[in-house]
Amino acid sequence: MDEYVKVATVDDIPPGERLLVELDGIRIAIFNLDGAYYAIEDVCTHDGGPLVDGEILKGCQVQCPRHGARFDIRSGAALSMPAFEPTPTYEVQVDGGEIYVEQPF
Repeated sequence: MDEYVKVATVDDIPPGERLLVELDGIRIAIFNLDGAYYAIEDVCTHDGGPLVDGEILKGCQVQCPRHGARFDIRSGAALSMPAFEPTPTYEVQVDGGEIYVEQPF
């Protein structure tokens, strides 16, 4: 796991919740969707809004709290205007109850 950094434990992020971490100066939102963990850069590509503060919607989506752009938590894809560019994603691994995220660089 040389390319991964421990960021939390599974107890830190219950199902349906999220956690904000910072790696190499990049804010990353980690989401627990029914026991599956996903990490996306905490930035709406429309205006830089904090996705970690957004509402989690059905279909694995998070809605930016500023202007309502929606992103797929699993892929980072922009799903609605005003955003049209995806937000970066990072691989997540869980080992022994510990959550690791791929280093951004």
